[in-house]
Amino acid sequence: MVTELKKYFPEILPEQLKSFEILNEIYPEINSLVNLVSRKNIEQLFEQHILHSLSIQKFHYFKDDQNVVDIGTGGGFPGIPLAIMNPNTHFHLVDSIGKKIRAVQEICDTLELKNVSVTAARVEEMPMKFDLAIVRAVAQSDKLFFWMKKKWVKRPHMLMLKGGDLKEEMLTLRQSIHGKIIIREKAITDYFPGAFFETKKIIEITK
Repeated sequence: MVTELKKYFPEILPEQLKSFEILNEIYPEINSLVNLVSRKNIEQLFEQHILHSLSIQKFHYFKDDQNVVDIGTGGGFPGIPLAIMNPNTHFHLVDSIGKKIRAVQEICDTLELKNVSVTAARVEEMPMKFDLAIVRAVAQSDKLFFWMKKKWVKRPHMLMLKGGDLKEEMLTLRQSIHGKIIIREKAITDYFPGAFFETKKIIEITK
């Protein structure tokens, strides 16, 4: 399945492809010990977790030396796949659940990812500020923006992987934020086929 990445990302380097192969191999065993993602769909790891994360790669250009925080990284998604693809961008994987963070650290060590830091904390407790936040299935958008309120280097910039009808959630977000925000929505089926992606979207929020 990992070889499909060459179809979607023809620019992928051999060493990056190898990292995804290793990730695909080691993840089920680690997940059997620490429940990072649902064990019911571990056989769909590539599509539902790796490829889903990489939809952001299709949508957004990651700049060198930027600091990107993965809020509530859980099992390391979307942070780990994006870190593999962008070795010159700094990814900070943050989660409050210690056992998950320890497992994610083990995965990053195995992959020898030099551009990743892993921290057991809530994002609002982090001492640094960030250029970009990425997030998948953690909380409502208004809560995420509240957590990041004082954590931006310059202006707010968040990329979220979401699914379903988001009208009410986006309305709540607009009502909770002072000042104008810009919301862009992109269907993941524009990048990847398959029933899993039919209701999945990338939501970009800037201010």
